[in-house]
Amino acid sequence: MTSQNSTENSLKQKLKAGKQTSGAWLHAANAITAEIMARAGFDWLLIDMEHGPGDLMSLVAQLQGMNGTGAVPLVRVPSNDAVFIKRVLDAGAIGILVPNVQTKAEAEAAYQACKYAPDGIRGIASGTRAAYFGQDENRWLTTANARTLVMIQIESPLAVANLDSILEVAGIDVIFIGPRDLSTSMGYFNDPSQPEVQATIATIEQKTLRAGKALATVTGSWEQAEQKYRSGYQMLTLMSDAVSLAQLANLTLQKFKTAFPSE
Repeated sequence: MTSQNSTENSLKQKLKAGKQTSGAWLHAANAITAEIMARAGFDWLLIDMEHGPGDLMSLVAQLQGMNGTGAVPLVRVPSNDAVFIKRVLDAGAIGILVPNVQTKAEAEAAYQACKYAPDGIRGIASGTRAAYFGQDENRWLTTANARTLVMIQIESPLAVANLDSILEVAGIDVIFIGPRDLSTSMGYFNDPSQPEVQATIATIEQKTLRAGKALATVTGSWEQAEQKYRSGYQMLTLMSDAVSLAQLANLTLQKFKTAFPSE
């Protein structure tokens, strides 16, 4: 059984064991790039439906492209919307990242949207892709709460002010730091390098690790990723199907222009 077809979640098991995991963004909403990234061997792939162009059908196509690999499919949803979260999980996602969670009540709502009763409010349906279209529904549904990974994104001063109470929500597995939105909301537009922002990020890191939650964020290079892994992070986006291709295209073209400059 692979991660996404199992009644267990290999990513959750690795996080509980304190292991570092490899991950990447899927920004292109494309089944082919999803399949390429999954077959590369990442532990997990994070499909971006907050800023990405995809819809539910392109999500299903990406999940199908990942099928048969060991990559655990995660989805960043557009907002803390229980109905949309339900549909993403029914499509077959194994974990959810909810952006811009700012209060304990919002963290509780995110958790409850991901879980069936008595833990949450997720509605049950047997005809979904997640339930094998009714062919193996009981085995899948009865293990879904334990299997589903719940991640929330901290990216505002209000969220940081409420972090102690947010961390009290036991069912939240991962705290994902959004450095660009955090810096922008602190008055430093798209500049996480500012000392005040870095100090705030350090506070989030320390409190999250003390609370026993897994830490996650984005990275811009392997050197940055290695430092973050060694400082306690367990989940890092090491590349992107769209951004990494754009970087490679620009680098390759620059080499061509250097070798053969135009008149």
